Amino acid sequence: MAGHSKFKNIMHRKGRADAVRSKLFSKLSREITVAAKAGLPDPAMNARLRLAVANAKAESMPKDNIDRAIKKGAGGDGESYDEVRYEGFGPGGVAIIVEGLTDNRNRAAANIRTIFSKNGGNLGASGSVSFQFDRLGELTYPAKVGSEDKVMEAAIEAGAQDVESDEESHIIYTAYEDFAEVAAALEGVLGEAKSTKIIWRAKNLTPISGDPVATLMKLVDALEDDDDVQSVYGDYDISDEDMEKFG
Repeated sequence: MAGHSKFKNIMHRKGRADAVRSKLFSKLSREITVAAKAGLPDPAMNARLRLAVANAKAESMPKDNIDRAIKKGAGGDGESYDEVRYEGFGPGGVAIIVEGLTDNRNRAAANIRTIFSKNGGNLGASGSVSFQFDRLGELTYPAKVGSEDKVMEAAIEAGAQDVESDEESHIIYTAYEDFAEVAAALEGVLGEAKSTKIIWRAKNLTPISGDPVATLMKLVDALEDDDDVQSVYGDYDISDEDMEKFG
């Protein structure tokens, strides 16, 4: 398991599916509301909102929930959220980036610092680990859209940077500034992506094994459970065996 943790990752934690799904929808709704509030409430005219809605649909979020979140942002209702980013280190010296939306920066910072310190990590200064990551666009397609060669050819033609394929999916990476153009080109060939995101991708992975894996998983879980956190990324590389044992 390479460590860039996405919304869908927390869906698979043992014994917490319902609670996690509710929290996931809350986070997705918040992103939709913020995107609608920051620009036009029409996904066709608002790239950030289009991404947020696509991600919500990918997680089977009901259309009524999506519409309510858009209307909430368009009407200027509710709290105003600030985008925040925290950087720190986890067990084994792994680098971690936390992104969030919060209506209280002081509360969010205090909570994130506490989560790091209680779970074998420490919060760093801004810029302390982000240089170890690339800011990229990520598009995920189900494996059924085509063979690895077909998807690779489409990605190269569209101007993407990299492709990772396995039995379940194809993940295509693009330069941050090329994301919208590449996404549009790929949609014309492969159809609508299952999910589209702007992510932090580690330039190099840090192997971690044994007992520190359990502590790291607790740290990641605690961060993802925090209401102000939208997504968590790391440079950790965990073997399938350790994931089965500690995940």
